[in-house]
Amino acid sequence: MWRGHDSPTGHTEVVNMNKTLKNTLRTMIVLAAITLIAQGVAAAEGDATTATGNTITGDLGVGIALGLAAIGAGFSQAAIGSAAVGMLAEDGSKFGPALIFTALPESIVILGALPLFLA
Repeated sequence: MWRGHDSPTGHTEVVNMNKTLKNTLRTMIVLAAITLIAQGVAAAEGDATTATGNTITGDLGVGIALGLAAIGAGFSQAAIGSAAVGMLAEDGSKFGPALIFTALPESIVILGALPLFLA
């Protein structure tokens, strides 16, 4: 493992990576808040449904939840996938943990699809 002055990445690359991660985390928090608000609005208007049982806000909330879950899983899959490939390049016996960590973000999409069945 690289430590200290022998590290192949410079200090500026690490600082830029930290800024990118912070911005990504802030964006995900804002998008999650918007999704929760949209689902709350859809749940509050559940009593005032039309004759078909669906409202535009409910459909919009479901679409936002699924879309943001897929986008979030895509971002995390990119970072985890590249880290898993690097881990496997160093030690091929760690295929099981690499596969588990790579499959974890897909559960986010499954949970994001849950409102499709609840709406």
